[in-house]
This record gives sequence, C-alpha cells and structure tokens, in this order.
Amino acid sequence: MGNTLPCMPKKGARGAARSASKRNSRSGRNTTSEEEMLHRQALSMVLQQHQLSQRFDGSMSRRIGSTSSRRKNLSENFSNGRQVAEFIGNIEIKKFVLVHGEGFGAWCWYKSISLLEESGLQPIALDLTGSGIDHTDTNGVATMAEYAKPLLDYLQSLPEDEKVILVGHSCGGASISYALEYYPKKISKAVFLSATMVSNGQRPFDVFSGELASAEVFMQESQLLSYGNGKDRSPTAFVFDKQYIKGLYFNNSPPKDIALAAVSMRPIPLKPIMEKLSLTPEKYGAVKRYFVQTLDDHMLSPDIQEKLVRENPPHGVYKIKGSDHCPFFSKPQSLHKILLEIAQLP
Repeated sequence: MGNTLPCMPKKGARGAARSASKRNSRSGRNTTSEEEMLHRQALSMVLQQHQLSQRFDGSMSRRIGSTSSRRKNLSENFSNGRQVAEFIGNIEIKKFVLVHGEGFGAWCWYKSISLLEESGLQPIALDLTGSGIDHTDTNGVATMAEYAKPLLDYLQSLPEDEKVILVGHSCGGASISYALEYYPKKISKAVFLSATMVSNGQRPFDVFSGELASAEVFMQESQLLSYGNGKDRSPTAFVFDKQYIKGLYFNNSPPKDIALAAVSMRPIPLKPIMEKLSLTPEKYGAVKRYFVQTLDDHMLSPDIQEKLVRENPPHGVYKIKGSDHCPFFSKPQSLHKILLEIAQLP
C-alpha cells in the first residue's frame, strides 16, 4: 500500500480544490487580521495607561470588562447557536471576576473577556492595588488587605443575593483566598489558575520557595528587589528582569502578547506575598475550589502544582496541555472551555 500512487484529480476537481484553497486562505487572512487588530487595541490601551489613569478613577474593569477532574470537550456538548443559548441559560452564576497575578493587571485578561462576553457571560477584570493602571506606588503596599482592597470592595458592593465566580491567576490565588475568608457568601466558586492555593498559616511566597529559595535567602541574595524605604530597610517590591520573563512566563505565548506584557508588567508588592494567611474551614472552606494545571509551565512547575493539589485538595482539577504559566495568552480557548464547564457545575 505504501507504493501505491495517489489518483490524479480530474481537471474540475483541481479547480474546485483551488477555489477551496483560496477561500481557506482568505478565511485565514481574516482570522489573522482580527487577531492583529485585537493585539493592536490591547497594546494601544497599555501604552496609554498613564494618560488613562489621570482621566479615570477606579479599576480597569470599568473599561475593558462588561457589566474536577472531568476533561470533556465542551464543543461536543452543542453544535448550534440554539444549543449554546440553552447551555448558557442553564448557568446560574454568569458573572466572572478575573483576578490577575503578580506584576500583571486587568489588561492580561483581554482574550478571556472577549470569549466570555461572546458566550453571554459577564466578565469583570480588576486591577489590584499598585497594578495595571492603578497609580498607587507598589512600594507602599504593605499588607494583603491593601493589595486585595479593589477585590474586597467589589465583593462588598454586590447585592446580598448576588454571587460571582472568582478566577485567580498565579499569586492572584492568594488574593482570592483572602477574599474567600471575608466574603464566602458572595462567592459561588473559586478557580485557581496555576495559582498559589495556600493552606492556613502559609505565605503565598512559600509556594514558590521550592523553586526559588527560602524566603530568608531570597531576601538576602536577590538582585531584583526594590527598596522603596531605603537600603537600610526591608525590601518593598520585586522586579522581574525583562529578559527572563519570556522563558518563565510566556514560553508558549504569542510574540505580540509577550510584547504587551513587557511594556505592561509592574513591580510586585513584596510584603503581601510574605504574609501568612489565616484561612478557616467555616469561611474559606465553605466555597468550592477548582484548580487548573498548566502542563508546560516554567514559572510554577507541574510538580509544584501537583503538590498544591495534594496538600490542599480542591473539588476538581483540570489540566491544559501545552500551556505556559499564562493560559489566557497561550491557550485561551482551552481555558475558556474549562471556565464554561466549571460555571455549569452545581
């Protein structure tokens, strides 16, 4: 069979094939053009952050947001618009609050925001204190309460009978854990996206300590620390060297998203991630948690992610193959399907 030559197509068939090829080519160009337009818009938004911060008061959500172990492909659940509408209609909690990780801001969720909105859901992306276009000096953010204040304020503002689904990325896992302890009745589910899902009495930094160093050694030897209160005082922030972020965070992300991150990421407040969190079974433990593992992650290795799941078991675990630390860039469709599936769980 290996020596059999393929049948030559007839002239009409060749013409049809060429026409189909042209149509596919045009479709591909249209898709690429749309992606490039999205990237340009996102990049333009970030480059204008300083101007925007002078004109607007509040989080980025007002501008870019709108108001388990099962791994089935959700696209198999429905094949037409009516089925999609029925599926979304069955989701009780439609509001997603997207919480960025260290150095990021609300801007990093732009693909997820678009996909969730197209699905009829309501994404809200927040800038934590000193992040995104929030102009607070990062060096002055001293506690988790200060850092997570925009999230806590948002949850507090919700009507009594309204709940949301929280999604926290990377160190944003500590922020949503903190919120779970204070507002468990406002949160339907919590999704930890390659995130610091800490246990009671644990520091967010401890999650990374196995791959970096102990907190004490890190504080003494790191060359990437910022001393906002003077060299004779404790360090106040952590600044990643831009030449390393691609290999750590974005090893599978598109070049345009890496460029977006390179001009947008800000220093990380150090004291909040060095703070031990108090998490109780009655509050933190009352909300269902789901962990999303990223299997090609260079920042938070799959082994560390497995360790987090073992030590603080969630209600469900999902895995994204081929994703780096930032699936909202590298695997946005896969992440979106997981979020839809979690949303439909009782």
